[in-house]
Amino acid sequence: MAERDPSESLTPDWAASRKLRAREIRRKIVANVAGKTTDMADGPLPLHKSVYIDEARFAAEREQLFLGQPLVAGLTGDIPEPGDYLVFDAAGPSILVIRGKDNAVRAFRNMCTHRGAKLVEQAEPFTGKAARISCPFHAWTFDNLGRLVGQPGKAGFADCAIGARDLLELPCTEHLGLIFVRASEGDPIDAAAHLGEFADQLALIELHRAVPVKKGIMHAQSNWKFALDTYGEGYHFAALHASTIGQTHYNDISVLERFGRHHRISFPDKTVGDLVSTDEAEWPDTEYGGVHYLFPNTVIFFGAVTPGVYFTQVFRLFPDGVGKTRCQFGVYAPFGIIDEEYRGVCEMAYDATAQVVQSEDYRVASHGYANLMTAPEDFQVVLGANESAPQAVHRHIAEAIGMPF
Repeated sequence: MAERDPSESLTPDWAASRKLRAREIRRKIVANVAGKTTDMADGPLPLHKSVYIDEARFAAEREQLFLGQPLVAGLTGDIPEPGDYLVFDAAGPSILVIRGKDNAVRAFRNMCTHRGAKLVEQAEPFTGKAARISCPFHAWTFDNLGRLVGQPGKAGFADCAIGARDLLELPCTEHLGLIFVRASEGDPIDAAAHLGEFADQLALIELHRAVPVKKGIMHAQSNWKFALDTYGEGYHFAALHASTIGQTHYNDISVLERFGRHHRISFPDKTVGDLVSTDEAEWPDTEYGGVHYLFPNTVIFFGAVTPGVYFTQVFRLFPDGVGKTRCQFGVYAPFGIIDEEYRGVCEMAYDATAQVVQSEDYRVASHGYANLMTAPEDFQVVLGANESAPQAVHRHIAEAIGMPF
């Protein structure tokens, strides 16, 4: 069970705090643009192809990461009211995440405790609302606190030695507008400890206010890490995204800030070049933005479409096997849907981003993965020093699963 965490106490004036933080980041960005450089790791990182294709390694990742780590099941805005629920099935077991009548969020196995039938048969990203959920098999019924409240033919179970048959609860908590679930039984989730210093950075983007606009699923015929790598470097902008972000942003220039296993990376647009020879006192107000990575598999982009008009994009990458990736993608209005025109802007952001990611990033990842499967046994992928964020991600994954590169 998770008590709602309003998070307002971290910073009293979010907009002002974003401007201050944006100015700090902008100084670093301007310096990198002026020097025609990017934040670097100590050196290149070779990765044997087995990091992406080995079944034993994949099994360890599924066990230690997707069953063992807190995962983002959704945002507060996905289930804002008592009785709202969502289906979260991408991590392995099908899970119901429900906001109870007490306003707390809980996670349960999407499984009737009678004969194991699936209570809600629709797949993620399905959301619904109900005071009670009834099993389609024998109509056992549960309230939104997970308690068995209806049992047709109850007399037939009077002598059952098992006792109470409430829903099977899984660890769940809500923090800073993020709903975390662990897809296996165990200790409660300590979201503050999981996020560490990154919590203060996430607080800036006020995820507890975000309202969902459009969601969908993207697929890659690729290992999930191979697809994830592209979110952490701008080295590919000029070649792969020549007609989109390659037109508007610098290639291979970024600012990386690491917070334990998480990070934020900022990619400068080409207007920054005008600031290189301009005194900072004359810089215009800066919009806060950037790519926020939450270990192990979530990427949240927060930024402005036009000055003052923001949107939030959430990507959650899950494996459907060692060589298949399912990305749950959603676009949110960060501070609520102002009007229908703004809703349309957010929908266009979804459509444009999904088209580019699916047809360009995931196309290349799928082809590259196919090549890795037939590459020489000693073939190594190389992440350059300029690809410092993906390097960090791979190091942290290897550490978490207890396996070398």
